[in-house]
Amino acid sequence: MKNFMFLAVAIVCEVIGTSALKASEQFSKLWPSVLTVVMYAAAFYCLSQTLRTIPVGIAYAIWSGVGIVLVTLIAIVLYNQKPDVPAILGLGLIIAGVVVINVFSKMSAH
Repeated sequence: MKNFMFLAVAIVCEVIGTSALKASEQFSKLWPSVLTVVMYAAAFYCLSQTLRTIPVGIAYAIWSGVGIVLVTLIAIVLYNQKPDVPAILGLGLIIAGVVVINVFSKMSAH
């Protein structure tokens, strides 16, 4: 369970880092740029901790899939970006894929 907590923190840090990356305006603004680097470092550290027991393919699929959906939601709220129907369908497929991995996969770390 501890490793899934690391994975959750990794996802949150990655989402914050990606959101700050947009705000950094190509690293031309200091504090959003610093936040981006710090959050990505924290995200990768936490992701590395999950790999002790969670297989890399499973951990990365969850990390990237959940991150994509959360970043899209933040982009809608903060940046007024509106996904079209194909984007919404794609996000639904990403969510379905993460659910399938978590519910049905028997992949082990060894």
